Amino acid sequence: MIVLGLILLIVGFVTGLSILWTIGIILLVIGAVLWIVGSLGHTVGGRKHYW
Repeated sequence: MIVLGLILLIVGFVTGLSILWTIGIILLVIGAVLWIVGSLGHTVGGRKHYW
């Protein structure tokens, strides 16, 4: 999810489409939060680790 967010940020920046930029930021933040919660040992979506 983090990689997809980065790709959308880059594509949105290059093409000038603000919707891709916005979706990329949202996916990047959600992916980072899930990664942090998963690395702390909490279950995410029924899984012990999220990656």
